[in-house]
Amino acid sequence: MEKLATTFTGLNFVNPFVLASAPPTESKKKILRAFEAGWGGVVTKTIGLHPVENVAGPKTIFQRVSTEKPYISRMKRSDTVSHSSWNWELISDQPLELWLPDLEEIKNTYPDRMLIASIMAGAGNNEEMDNWANLAKACVSVGCDALELNMSCPHMDRKDMGANIANDEDIIRSILQAVTSAVDVPIWVKLTPSTSTLVDAAGAAYDAGAASISLCNTFPSLPLMDPETMKFEVEVDGLVTSGGLGGLAILHQALQRVCDISKAYPDKAISGIGGIRGFREAFNFIANGAGNLQICTAAMEEKGSGGVGVELIKELTCDLNEFMERKGYNSIEELRGVARDRIVEHAQVRRKSGKYNGGHALAS
Repeated sequence: MEKLATTFTGLNFVNPFVLASAPPTESKKKILRAFEAGWGGVVTKTIGLHPVENVAGPKTIFQRVSTEKPYISRMKRSDTVSHSSWNWELISDQPLELWLPDLEEIKNTYPDRMLIASIMAGAGNNEEMDNWANLAKACVSVGCDALELNMSCPHMDRKDMGANIANDEDIIRSILQAVTSAVDVPIWVKLTPSTSTLVDAAGAAYDAGAASISLCNTFPSLPLMDPETMKFEVEVDGLVTSGGLGGLAILHQALQRVCDISKAYPDKAISGIGGIRGFREAFNFIANGAGNLQICTAAMEEKGSGGVGVELIKELTCDLNEFMERKGYNSIEELRGVARDRIVEHAQVRRKSGKYNGGHALAS
């Protein structure tokens, strides 16, 4: 499947499919199994230096929709199909000193696969900038090919972390300055999709040295309450907080944001995330400008694979390769952005009268 090989942010991927930073990439065992199965790359679960303790209950649930009674629930029913995932899980609780030998072993075992370390620190002072730099240097020193800066987690306790800082262009620039001064590998920046200034934030990241923008992370959301029991589908002591919605439910919103960035910066790299379950979703991300594809929920839902999508990666590579062979595409880059020029402002879509002026009165 040579046509699937792609160079993205200067890195050579055997295929464009990458396991996203999440439970599928939380351990050496899972990452090794993912590479054995055929994934082109892996973004580790986010590594930090601050204390991490998850909630005392389920961290992730999978929601399904019924074809007979179309309501969404985590309840397993015979007539249901996947709808979404919901989680309120924090970043990795494995300390950096334990991650480092694992990362080195993974890279030595699979030198031809791309290992991207997701890292996170805070903002607002020199100590936190040093934390970003130290995390970056440590991960690169053991062989990581690139870094992904997590500025997108929607449920961080600290207000100087995750999605809480991704709307501040000055903070984005300062973090990138700290990281790019410390290491010489491609830097991907994972921004929150929950902002009206995403294009500006991406521009600030690109200008400050980001090789790629990764999006979309999960969207802030609440779990459902059962009307019979008056309990949330996931709760601790009857309490919930905002978590992240992912999976197929966010596909269309993710495509919109990828397209927005791609149209604004057509020559810049984008790693697309959000709702990819098979070839058709993957194709749409590429067509809208993504050159690299990250997947989480579909891999987690696959039974018998340990959450790393052993059968999924086979299906994705086979289906994409068959499509490219049949349509005569020789590379992912030839396909990237083919939909972009056909996505226009609302006023540019033809009206029946031919006299519409974008909501403004016609000149007399």
